[in-house]
Amino acid sequence: MNEEAFNLSVRKFLKMVGVSSQRDIEQAVAKALATGAIQGDANLPAAMTLEIPALNLKIKFDGEIRLD
Repeated sequence: MNEEAFNLSVRKFLKMVGVSSQRDIEQAVAKALATGAIQGDANLPAAMTLEIPALNLKIKFDGEIRLD
């Protein structure tokens, strides 16, 4: 295994997930605020699952997104 290529690939994947997720969350929050579905001081429980079937890996991350 080429450790450098592996590490670069993992970082690239995580960066793509992070950037895409942030953009989607920002858009969803803006829409929910505009429609009154949430208030500007909301705390939003959030969960994300990382899954790599070939490795039999499935990890769930729980957290919270605070608007204030």
